[in-house]
Amino acid sequence: MSFNLKPVDTVDTITPEDFKKNYLKKKRPLVIKGLTKDWPAREKWTTEYLKEIGGDLEVPLYDNSKADPSKPINAATAHMKFGDYLDLIKREPTELRIFFFNLFKKVPSLINDIKIPKDLMGGFIESMPAMFFGGSNSVTFLHYDIDLPHIFHTHFGGRKHIILFDYKWKKRLYCLPNATYALEDYKVDNPDFEKFPSLNGIEGYEVYLEHGDTLFMPTGMWHWMKYVDGSFSLSLRAWDQSITRKVASVWSLFRHGAVDSLVKMAFKEKYAHWREKKAIQRAENAYAKGKL
Repeated sequence: MSFNLKPVDTVDTITPEDFKKNYLKKKRPLVIKGLTKDWPAREKWTTEYLKEIGGDLEVPLYDNSKADPSKPINAATAHMKFGDYLDLIKREPTELRIFFFNLFKKVPSLINDIKIPKDLMGGFIESMPAMFFGGSNSVTFLHYDIDLPHIFHTHFGGRKHIILFDYKWKKRLYCLPNATYALEDYKVDNPDFEKFPSLNGIEGYEVYLEHGDTLFMPTGMWHWMKYVDGSFSLSLRAWDQSITRKVASVWSLFRHGAVDSLVKMAFKEKYAHWREKKAIQRAENAYAKGKL
């Protein structure tokens, strides 16, 4: 019993025509190793440099623990000075990570250190470059992004282990009702297939990003990430050009954001237990029937 994981296609460079035909339209992931070769950030962005420009900022921190049903999704575990946190992840393993941090708002000049790959596709949300930081052993739980963007995810300063699944496996991955994330009771990198049988045979992708690598994740792709080394990433997000996907994005934000938050606040543990049971039931039914 196992996942069926294959490597992500990897190139040094790619033409816009090839990218659109074989990856964007087909919604397939891709690693582009040379996308950042002319970015100042590739050499400039070290933890020492980031400490220098933003070390005094206070940042929210998250860990690997299961979400508390009585708190909003992505509620912080602790807070720390950014500079102290950067020292921590370079010094020792830690589960603590920084999630969706827009350092560009605090330091606008950072935008000059990157080049948005508009030659490959349009629709980039230039006001929302997001940074993610993690200590060795910190994990980002299995999810897909609530607003359904395409993502160019570039890694800096170490290695990152990533496992991806197409959106179509949603039920079999034990996706929680009204949510964009999976049941947190199994380890994606080493699941118990007897306890969670619907995971058996699911097809996906596996990749290790290194410094300067960029991973293209198409809209709706499930992703799980583990920092092998204390390091950080930058995500550039872009809207899909189809009207139907844009409508789906708005609906997802409403259903999985506003509605889910209101129900969660009203029913808390009762709602959390109900949807965990529902996720298991849906997954096992789909697996038994041989469906996605």
